[in-house]
Amino acid sequence: MKREELPDVFSLYKRYINPYLADLLRFAGCDRVEWEAEGCIIKDSEGKEYIDCLGGYGVFSLGHRHPKVVKAVEEQLHRMPLSSKIFLNSPQAKLAERLAQLAPGDLQYVFFSNSGAEAVEASLKFARMFTGRKKFVSALGSFHGKTFGSLSVSGRDIYKKPFEPLLGHCEQVPFGDGEALEKAVDDSTAAVILEPIQGEGGVNVPPEDYLRRARAICDERGALLILDEVQTGLGRCGRIFACQLWDVVPDILCLAKALGGGIMPIGATIARPKIWTIFQENPLIHSSTFGGNPLACSAALATLDVLEEEKLPERAEELGNYLLAELQILKEKHANLIKDVRGKGLLLGIEFWEEDVGLLVVSFLIQRGVLVAYALNNPKVIRLEPPLIISKELLARVVEILESALKDVEAVLPT
Repeated sequence: MKREELPDVFSLYKRYINPYLADLLRFAGCDRVEWEAEGCIIKDSEGKEYIDCLGGYGVFSLGHRHPKVVKAVEEQLHRMPLSSKIFLNSPQAKLAERLAQLAPGDLQYVFFSNSGAEAVEASLKFARMFTGRKKFVSALGSFHGKTFGSLSVSGRDIYKKPFEPLLGHCEQVPFGDGEALEKAVDDSTAAVILEPIQGEGGVNVPPEDYLRRARAICDERGALLILDEVQTGLGRCGRIFACQLWDVVPDILCLAKALGGGIMPIGATIARPKIWTIFQENPLIHSSTFGGNPLACSAALATLDVLEEEKLPERAEELGNYLLAELQILKEKHANLIKDVRGKGLLLGIEFWEEDVGLLVVSFLIQRGVLVAYALNNPKVIRLEPPLIISKELLARVVEILESALKDVEAVLPT
């Protein structure tokens, strides 16, 4: 299809997808039609360019259409895109080995799915079956997905109340509060599930001893520790896995988003060997039709190659330090608007004093050709989550545009 042949996409959304979402996107100035993308740049159907500083909420760590991932997928596409589910699958086996080699500690066995929510669902089922316990403890402000189980351990009522009753035996405590966590975990707890750094909660970085304390509490009470690295994993925070920032090894680790290299959807749940005994009596106790398909696994294998060859975790740390320092300068200049800036690597958040200010800044940035979004569980925070391949020059340009947007917000706000 050519640009000039595009249908009225907005009307099609209104009529066939979600009229309320369509209206919301139009109100936010996001009703343009995305057309093509490469590297860190997205173009709409009218040819306008946008610097992608959202990265599909962590999907596009390698940028858009990384040539090595595209090539790997094209080659597999012409060989066998989906599995028969009867025979052994070579790309899946190779990917499981690579993930086990990269994962911290003795994490070894991998279950493949299609998304982060599915990876979390698997982790919850595995924890209950292995421990024989029912209770889950998670953090307020957390985001683990929107399926029933993952939503049950997520942390914002606005997304949960309409679907209650959800999964039972779930308790939530403030993120970063070790004492509250210790009080909540008891001998009925199957697992504690945490994000090493909360993304949708507002890019919340925990105290230095928090994850280590969570590990110790779980060990003492016989509960499993599940770390959801769907957004923080695979180089985003300056290490292959964010838990490595604190030298913590979970019992189960969840991945997705960036694992598919921005080309294919794929999720993975990685666990310690002892947990995999749950499959002994019935190897099909948990399965997925499309999980671990050859096409997605080929994309993921190429993604891991690129992460290592291009040293993207190290790059994220270096560029993240630069960008965070620049944001600190903006915070000092615009202290009337900005309450805090924080994050690790290239997962950074800007917290505003007022929610409406954050929404205005998002709108002004998009108008100026920079894509960002506010945190789903904390709209006062906008997130900067660009591809890990972004250049320092392009980040400097983003900072300039952000400063311009902040000045315009100050001009329209009442004094």
